Amino acid sequence: MNNLINQKQYFSFQWHITDDCDQRCKHCYIFSGNEKKKTDSMSLEQMHDVIANCEDFCKIYNRLPYFYITGGDPILNPDFWDLMKILKEKKIPFTILGNPFHLNEYVLKRLKEYGLLKYQLSIDGMRKTHDWFRKKGSFDETLKKIPLIKNAGIKAVIMTTVSDINIKELPDIIDTVVKYGVDIFSFARYCPTDDDKDIKISPLEYKKMLAVCDKKFKEYEKKGCSTYFDKKDHLWTLYEYENGEFEIPGDAKEGIIYGGCNAGNCHITILPNGDIYACRRVKNSFVSNIFEDRLADVWVSQMEEYREYDRFKKCKKCELKAWCRGCPAVACAASKDFYDIDPQCWKTKNNITGEEL
Repeated sequence: MNNLINQKQYFSFQWHITDDCDQRCKHCYIFSGNEKKKTDSMSLEQMHDVIANCEDFCKIYNRLPYFYITGGDPILNPDFWDLMKILKEKKIPFTILGNPFHLNEYVLKRLKEYGLLKYQLSIDGMRKTHDWFRKKGSFDETLKKIPLIKNAGIKAVIMTTVSDINIKELPDIIDTVVKYGVDIFSFARYCPTDDDKDIKISPLEYKKMLAVCDKKFKEYEKKGCSTYFDKKDHLWTLYEYENGEFEIPGDAKEGIIYGGCNAGNCHITILPNGDIYACRRVKNSFVSNIFEDRLADVWVSQMEEYREYDRFKKCKKCELKAWCRGCPAVACAASKDFYDIDPQCWKTKNNITGEEL
């Protein structure tokens, strides 16, 4: 490999087991520009094969599997409950990323019995904005299901996809998730699909938004708020570095990647038809098919393309290269180049060498 990789204990597999969904979200990667797309769903036999391939991969590279089961809405896969039984038998930890519409006390009780740790829902704005993105009634249905998830002993996670349409609503979203006792809240930027090239947020506007959110996070933490604010976007590292909250460790070793984008490091995506992607948010990151190739081999061949860290046009000159690198998915959406400049990164020079980025 071109760089030594920070070997995390768990390797995350974002596993889309079906395309079937009750919504047609405006920022959906599956149906964007193609409402009539034929949906795929994995059969139980195929899911057995996927698990075996992933277990083989983890055995070879001394990692432990962690599945993020998603779709579409994964519950709509006809063999969903059989998959739950398999994961329980194998004691593989998992999170579900889905919709609220098929959740009730009985379903959540079963999911808890099968070992579900976290259930992630989305809030992409306050009621009017969220329902515009997704469908009428989705906002209220999401809020209604948060206490049910928590009462079942499952962590309730809320994720927001930030764009120019909802960026000003982030403070209200934060207040809402705290009010409803959400266990984990995070947000990531919208990756343009189809002909869109930009999320229409300037670097300084995005930095200002992070500052507003950071202030609210700290205020709530000071009050003893139980919500964990997961700073998912890697530009948080840059923000905290400039504020003095993040320091480059004195014992950091050259060539080791300690954080930032997990593509090519400790994450892959598997689609319902078996296609393997370095990242679901990177439209052109297809590398192979899990029903055709051994994942352990793909990892050291096709996936190597996403570990060439000195190809980053801006980040390669930055002292934060091993911890940040912004979001390559957003950069790729804007230019079709995984290693291009993150459109929202406001940093202009290396603070140690003074070199322009």
